[in-house]
Amino acid sequence: MANDVLDTLRKDINEIDAELLVLLAKRRRISHSVVEYKISNNKPIRDEQRELILLEKLIAYGKSLGLDSYYVNNVFQTIIEDSVLHQQAMLQQSLNPDALNETNRVAYLGGQGSYSQLACHKYFSRRAGKLVELGCDSFSKITHMVETGQADYGLLPIENTCSGSINEVYDLLQHAQVSIVGELTQSVEHCLIAQPGVELNEITKVFGHPQPFAQCSQFIQTLGEMQLAYCDSTSSAIQEALKTKNSAAIASAQAGKNAGLEVIKSAVANQPDNHSRFIVVARKAMQVSKQIPTKTTLIMATAQIAGALADALMIFKQQKINLVKLESRPVPGNPWEEVFYVDLEANLAQNNVKRALEELKEVTEYVRILGCYPSESMKAVQVINNDSLVEE
Repeated sequence: MANDVLDTLRKDINEIDAELLVLLAKRRRISHSVVEYKISNNKPIRDEQRELILLEKLIAYGKSLGLDSYYVNNVFQTIIEDSVLHQQAMLQQSLNPDALNETNRVAYLGGQGSYSQLACHKYFSRRAGKLVELGCDSFSKITHMVETGQADYGLLPIENTCSGSINEVYDLLQHAQVSIVGELTQSVEHCLIAQPGVELNEITKVFGHPQPFAQCSQFIQTLGEMQLAYCDSTSSAIQEALKTKNSAAIASAQAGKNAGLEVIKSAVANQPDNHSRFIVVARKAMQVSKQIPTKTTLIMATAQIAGALADALMIFKQQKINLVKLESRPVPGNPWEEVFYVDLEANLAQNNVKRALEELKEVTEYVRILGCYPSESMKAVQVINNDSLVEE
């Protein structure tokens, strides 16, 4: 009798979940119509003031239904982000019709279960065309496949909130003949996974990619004399853990489950809020609409004299361009010489950006644009209600 009651309640929940999915699909279809209006009327894709008003109303209505503010805010922040990013992708596709393909061949590091694969699915789920996955064993292989036309796009991790910049990728971009056409941020949730039945005290060897090892360095120190084995990707680490007795790998819980491994310890990263930023590269640059948030990445070299870098950076301030990242890397074969990677919140189509680049050429040894692309780093609007500040 008790089971019959539980089954009935679960059936009701399943029906409600199905109804929610139908409504979400309807909302997305309407959102697609909205972007068509915004394109024809040259309106910004994102309207943060509208988002704020909408969230305030939803939170107030949710409270009247017995739902807490934090829950309502989180649910609708996710829905709004999905809507904005889908609209941005549609606008970009309308602006770059030559880039529309029946299939998107995407090269990324590793294979099944790698964080790059998860990022690949996240980014291309918002874009037309069938996804064809091309797992690679190195970053250089990824750019080579794009350069030679074997892949339409390449996905490269560029930085992580725990371990910082991925220098190998920055160095590769100095000479790779590709253009950055997109970016995304992927949540990274590292776990220690092993074969079923293996206990933590039985593990003698841990497999992992150098980046996860760096991001989990504090946990690794607690393992004492444990042997660390470096692999070219997280998916490779999983395969090694599958065939090596009393071993483990650092990967996501889902990747471990897919491979038949179990979580020995979860949340092993140095920081609980761990994210990796990826860039998407292609052979040709794309136009980016002024209606969406845009980033431009460039590389520049300055003269080896006092104040040369300061003179270059002052140009961005004078032209009211926000610089969001500055990274220096050595020039191979030229000891003590460096190049600088610069990320700007800017669109190459803007007049102040054009002026800045012309002025930059006069005070630097050289400047090379690596890409102008839509920014997908959405910052959630903050809502203040009667109870507290609500943040995503």
